[in-house]
Amino acid sequence: MAEKIAHLPPSVDLRSGFCRETKIFHSLRTPVPLPPESTPLSTTSFAFSLLPSPLPSHPAIIDAATGASVSYADFVARVRSLATTLRSRTGLSKGDVAFVIAPSGIDIPVLYFALLSIGVVVSPVNPLSTPAEIAHQIRLSNPSIAFASAATASKLPPDLPTILLGSPRFRSLFASAKETLPPVEVQQSDTAAILYSSGTTGRVKGVALTHRNFVSLVAMYHASLQEALAEAAEEADDGPPVSLFTIPLFHVFGFFMAIRSAALGDTIVLMERFDFEAMLRAVERYRVRFMPVSPPLVLAMTKSPAVIGHDLSSLRRLGCGGAPLGPEVAESFVARFPNVEIFQGYGLTESTGGVASSKSPEENKVYASTGRLGPNTQAKIVDPVTGEALGPGQRGELWLRGPSIMKGYVGDPEATASTLDSEGWLKTGDLCYFDDDGFLYIVDRLKELIKYKAYQVPPAELEHILLSHPEIADAAVIPYPDEEAGEIPMAFVVRQPGSMLSEEEVMVFVGKQVAPYKKIRRTAFVSSIPKSPAGKILRRELVNQALSLPKSKL
Repeated sequence: MAEKIAHLPPSVDLRSGFCRETKIFHSLRTPVPLPPESTPLSTTSFAFSLLPSPLPSHPAIIDAATGASVSYADFVARVRSLATTLRSRTGLSKGDVAFVIAPSGIDIPVLYFALLSIGVVVSPVNPLSTPAEIAHQIRLSNPSIAFASAATASKLPPDLPTILLGSPRFRSLFASAKETLPPVEVQQSDTAAILYSSGTTGRVKGVALTHRNFVSLVAMYHASLQEALAEAAEEADDGPPVSLFTIPLFHVFGFFMAIRSAALGDTIVLMERFDFEAMLRAVERYRVRFMPVSPPLVLAMTKSPAVIGHDLSSLRRLGCGGAPLGPEVAESFVARFPNVEIFQGYGLTESTGGVASSKSPEENKVYASTGRLGPNTQAKIVDPVTGEALGPGQRGELWLRGPSIMKGYVGDPEATASTLDSEGWLKTGDLCYFDDDGFLYIVDRLKELIKYKAYQVPPAELEHILLSHPEIADAAVIPYPDEEAGEIPMAFVVRQPGSMLSEEEVMVFVGKQVAPYKKIRRTAFVSSIPKSPAGKILRRELVNQALSLPKSKL
């Protein structure tokens, strides 16, 4: 280990990465060299520069439902043709914003890469967004053009020029470009994308991410792959590296993973809309080896009887992020799928995705953790009351600094100033701690802690306990107003089919495993838990639902 962390100054503890002089946690990973910041470089040109020559012979993209595919040669050619025709026929130029509202499909990665290559800012949104939500996002990003599906176009304002994906006009843009245009010089500091934060703790914000942000993460993954290949970590007879995307491409997790997979020469299998049984069929049909997933999917694979009867033997790794994964769920998954490793990770839209992850079979076994800080990244744990930076084992707000941290929030200088400080630290709003071995643990969102009398109760801790119950399929915990205590923990529970689990049984089960102030004091049974596309529980919806329920004696 000493050789790998020789870059750290002498004042840094080589076990935890913590510097007692500066109170900063340093990454224990080997630093990844990045191109000089002053070098003009787009995300697309950097990703394509990492592809082997000749290009991979396996497909770049496959549509899970139809089996339609695009080869790597065709993918690169389509990107370049589309980039040229978008400039010549639509008048798009560097710095313009393109609003994208469509489900995942073969055309979406091609569109992203083409827009990024000419310096046009990509701003994708959830196709299920309401017209009011879309109007807010358009006010933030101020797009010049929109790309939409036939089903989503009606949600857009009539004065926004719109191209329908799949239409004859869109198809014509792939024709070999006859025009010869001077190349666009994209700076790494230029905004590459405006992605939208989930808005679970406030109004949706537009997060401006730069080409430098994406270049830094792509470089990190490429270095990690080269290291794995050097150590012969990949099985030679496993066939091409096939990744199934169960996550949407408008979310930072899916957006970045699409860029990463193309840069590494993987085959991406895309699902237009997620369906659990269709996912199982796709893993079987396309011999999928890797899936980026959210915790609800890990839970479903652990508990669902639908898994039986499908050949999932090709599956080797899950990259889990988007929300905390309980150690009980991780252990149950590994017991059911002993040949599949779960690599956990932590990141935010504001950090361009993952900034901490597990990297080896040994690290993966630290189930309660999201892994160690990634290369080139620093962190602080800050007491939210005193502002004091804390050491290993102490809980506080996680602050992050590094080349993947966002430029800021578009159209919201106040939010930017309160989230990014003058030294480049991003205040995540997450209550976390590092242990003595440099592993990061996410306790909960600071704003979601339940204030029971004088105590703070993390909902995620109670949710992990609830999910360990064999008769509970899913669960969420929220603060419920109480005159005496201020707030009490209330559970929303989805029972397994056929279960007659009672409210009292739920409360007794949790009560036996926690301190008295953490007990569940009210329970409601529901058919499903509302979640964001990344798997985050939408607690505000549950709070509103709870307040509409008839009061009962607790």
